[in-house]
Amino acid sequence: MVDIKVKPRPIGATATVGRHGHPQVTSATGGGLGIVTGASEPGFNPLDLMFSSLAACLVLSARIAASCLQLLDRLVEVRVHVTGEKAEVEPTRIEQFTIDFAIDGSFGADEKMQIIHLAEEICTVSNTLKGSPSFEVRTS
Repeated sequence: MVDIKVKPRPIGATATVGRHGHPQVTSATGGGLGIVTGASEPGFNPLDLMFSSLAACLVLSARIAASCLQLLDRLVEVRVHVTGEKAEVEPTRIEQFTIDFAIDGSFGADEKMQIIHLAEEICTVSNTLKGSPSFEVRTS
């Protein structure tokens, strides 16, 4: 396991929706994003946000991994595409994630796999999705 020092950052998100219109999401740091609901509507729906979170976490973690492995000077770019398959039986969920890494730079196949495996260890989102987090639901 890699010991990563992380500067504390407010975390969390709030989603709101009225009787009509689209949901809006606001991060704990004040970022905002409109959510789409139509199948062909451009933008992010809740599943896109989950896939995006995993992809973003993995590219950032891959860059950290390359640094930890002393390979950062050869890294040009990391791209991660994430998609998934919905389960055919309830409960509604993503049953399998498909994660495609593209690591540009002068690396052999073994070095790329080292970066990918370490990135998976570092990534909070992938670690959370692989686990079984508990949920505490409250109302106000």
